[in-house]
Amino acid sequence: MKRRDLGVWLDGLLVARLTGNRPGVAQCTYTDEAFEHWAGNTPVLSCSLPLRSGRLNAWAFTTGLLPEGQHRQAMAAIAGMPSYDVLGLLERFGRDVAGAIIISAEDPPLRNPSVDPYTPDGLTEAVADLKNHPLGLYDDSELSIAGLADKMLLTQVGPSQFGRPRHGAPSTHILKVDNPVRKGLVRAEHACLQLARAAGLSAASSELLSIGDTECILVERFDRTQSRDGAVQRLHQEDACQASGVDPEINNRQGKYQEFGGPSLAGIARLLETWAAEPEAELMKLIDVVTFTVLIANADAHGKNLAFLHPMPGEICLAPLYDTVPTALWPKLRTRAAMSINGKYPLAETRLADVVAEAGTWPLNQADARARAVATAERVHQVLREGRVNVDSPVLARVAERTRAFLSLEQK
Repeated sequence: MKRRDLGVWLDGLLVARLTGNRPGVAQCTYTDEAFEHWAGNTPVLSCSLPLRSGRLNAWAFTTGLLPEGQHRQAMAAIAGMPSYDVLGLLERFGRDVAGAIIISAEDPPLRNPSVDPYTPDGLTEAVADLKNHPLGLYDDSELSIAGLADKMLLTQVGPSQFGRPRHGAPSTHILKVDNPVRKGLVRAEHACLQLARAAGLSAASSELLSIGDTECILVERFDRTQSRDGAVQRLHQEDACQASGVDPEINNRQGKYQEFGGPSLAGIARLLETWAAEPEAELMKLIDVVTFTVLIANADAHGKNLAFLHPMPGEICLAPLYDTVPTALWPKLRTRAAMSINGKYPLAETRLADVVAEAGTWPLNQADARARAVATAERVHQVLREGRVNVDSPVLARVAERTRAFLSLEQK
């Protein structure tokens, strides 16, 4: 591997440099400009990379900006380099990644970003061609997003109109196609996101689209805002693996799960206690997340599927819910929780008392935690009873059963 030396820009300021010359090595060195803007120990890029002098281990943060599996292989093929050359891939694709940063070997990161609008037929062709162009990557693509699912990044160019971002233009939406083997998963994910929003929880906005013969979920990125004139602003964020300094590729690429070294709910709570502007309010939102995860039986709520927003350097808050897939309600998908709840992993055995006991270790007052969890479950129950989720998915009936059981067990 050749030695890499990349700049990291945040809101137009060169805040750090990334260096490395072998697999598993990515070092972050903050610039003088960063020290002039923020106090020492501020988590400018990541909670795992507080503002300090010297070189910091940035491998978990940098590898977390890239996709997994075949998508990373596809990026490597386009770039003509090995998939383990993380900094090389970010040099090639790092101008539009999760959060607000831009990564480039050029100083400043000069480019001519643009968006190539899709016609309806053009979008249909692009979706059909995802196997040949994972993530919708082409020679002029300079973007990356984490994950394993078949998806592509889009930029909104008008009402219900989207285009392909080129040369690092910021994307605004993620289009995920249905699983051809397990049809209905994107519909179930959309139904659960709708359910969360209807119940008053913070969740990513989504809609279902039929593109050709494929059903897709279109998710609005929570780390982007777009003004009426179409200008896109990036918002900084990171996932729980990055914030915890955990490499998701460890233990046979299972490192995002707590059982294999991934983040825990207690660890996430500690980060919120340390860096949230209102820690108790954020911990209460974490109760919402855990309760909803149990109710929909989402066993894939791992460290890559829970994230923090950075409203400003030195402050974090929980990001909206996303990737709300009810895996334990689906044949042959995960049934063990990605993060233990009161030491338990089987979601079928997880009760309200476990949610409350888990919150007590964060620490959070157990009476307050119980009241919050019950209130969240009651709102979910009411939304389902009133039929306020306008999506036809069989998982909703199963979620309703689980919610009634969750609440009835509380009353005994």
